[in-house]
Order: sequence, then C-alpha cells, then structure tokens
Amino acid sequence: MTNTEHAPATATATATATAPNALAAPGTSARTPGTSARTPGTSARTPDTADEVPATDDRDPARLLTAMVDHVLALAATWTAWDGHPVPAGDRLYTPHKAIRRVADHMVDHLAEMEARLVGEDTQPDHWHASATTTAADLAPFTEADLDEARSRLTRLGRIWANRLDALTPDELDRSAGTGWTFRQLAFHLAESAYYADSVGDLTAKP
Repeated sequence: MTNTEHAPATATATATATAPNALAAPGTSARTPGTSARTPGTSARTPDTADEVPATDDRDPARLLTAMVDHVLALAATWTAWDGHPVPAGDRLYTPHKAIRRVADHMVDHLAEMEARLVGEDTQPDHWHASATTTAADLAPFTEADLDEARSRLTRLGRIWANRLDALTPDELDRSAGTGWTFRQLAFHLAESAYYADSVGDLTAKP
C-alpha cells in the first residue's frame, strides 16, 4: 500500500457495545495511539487511519516489532475470559478476534508494500475492512484453539518482519527504495498495532 491508504475511514461497526476496558498507551510515536480511545465517543486515530509520518528513535526496529507481537499475545492469553460484548474505543468497537485480525492484516499489508518496493514493483492498495467494520466472525467466542492460532500466525509474521529488517543496512532502513515512508518508519508505525490489543485490554481481572 502507499501512504495515501492512511486516510481516515468512517466507522461503520454495528455490534452492541459495553463499557470499555482500560487501554495501555503504546507510546511508539509522536502521537500516543489509544489516548483518545480511552474516552468513549471521542474520535480515535487508529493505526489504520494514521496519516502522519511516524516518529522514530534509536530502538532496533526488528526488536520493536517482535516486542509488539509478544505484548499482543500476552494480552490475548487473557481473552478466553471475554464475555462476548464488543469493547468501544473511540468511535470503533473491538473484540479479541477483531484485534488479532487487525494486527495480522496490518503486518501483511506493510510487508507486501515493503517487498514490492524492494523489487521495484508498484505497491498494491489494500481492501481490508479494517477497524471500521465488525464482522460476524469478529463476534465469535475466543477459545484456547483461537489463541493457539493467533500465536502461530503472529509469531511467524513477527519473525518474517524481524528477519527482513535485520537483512537491511541502516542506510536501506532510512533511505528506502520506492515511494513512501522509510522502512524504519514503517516498522515504528507497525509497532502501533498494539493499539488493537490494548483496546480489548487485559481481561484477567474482568468479572
């Protein structure tokens, strides 16, 4: 995808919502994803609606992404206790399945972008329903089997990203092929995918 795909989308989620859980602030860019989402009814700027250049720092981008995956999966380990009610975050709704879907889709989307740019191909626009839509599949119970699937899927995606980023020189990270954000900026943007899991939260203490 290109940066133009980061234009804000209109929320169209239709599921019934209950009170939100507390969100953890990822804090991986100049803006803090999830800050506005803590107050129901405010406009949340989710990673799939980001439109500004991500801030970067001296953290290793590969380690940053694997740490994001570890964070998401640590929260997901508590989601078998989910009561079936979507959690509102800003003007959107989140469920365990939806959070996993968005993290995985986001990683696939930008991986496809990076790989296309590295071989000189045009990037392909994505057609994800993203966070604006809550599907019937998103509303399904989150079981131990679903957790196992999420671990396999996200861990492998995290390793693909880490291996690819580790193979790039610092110059390639910061003076990246093709048009769009640098690959370092892409990695820091992807680290904000923790927002989706933070929107569901840690359900360990949920009654």
